[in-house]
Amino acid sequence: MGVAEVGTCQIVALQGAASTVIQELLDELARRLTGMGLRVSGVIESSVDKTRPCKAMMLRSLDDSRVFSISQDLGPGSQACNLDPEGLVLACAAVQQSIARGTDVVILSKYGKQEAAGGGLADAFGSAMSAGLPIITAVSPAMMEAWTRFAGVFAECVPVEVARRAGWIEAWSGRMVTAQSPRDMIGSQRERIGIG
Repeated sequence: MGVAEVGTCQIVALQGAASTVIQELLDELARRLTGMGLRVSGVIESSVDKTRPCKAMMLRSLDDSRVFSISQDLGPGSQACNLDPEGLVLACAAVQQSIARGTDVVILSKYGKQEAAGGGLADAFGSAMSAGLPIITAVSPAMMEAWTRFAGVFAECVPVEVARRAGWIEAWSGRMVTAQSPRDMIGSQRERIGIG
């Protein structure tokens, strides 16, 4: 799987920056897509406490701004990253429900170790792929082998500096999103002329 300059695949995996930078970019892309009139579903990661990013992690729903804590309190002396699998399960289920209700684009915080093991947001990725929806996510270089096995030819990696360029998200979504599909247009035409 090569690095793309334009984004011509159904699934785009951002790379080339720190996790916090990528999550901020995912949030910005979600806002821009929403501003274009598209329905955007998914979750992005953020930290409640920037000084202790691993200790206070959450996933925020792009649908309704619900927050899912993915950290658990291991006590003041803990040095380990304290991922809470239950929070991931709840966030994943919320994304799947949103996909079932109907959406145009799915943004998922990342494909990481949990997803490679079949947990985390893996089922949300699967639901979005099965529905043929465009997906934007992030994948660290360390996870590339697992990611390639999972997403195959449907995905490509796009550097953060490319995804930040003016017009990039608009061009990609114009190629990938079927928000104004013939089915939708037929439905609105029927409403306009009083059929159905």
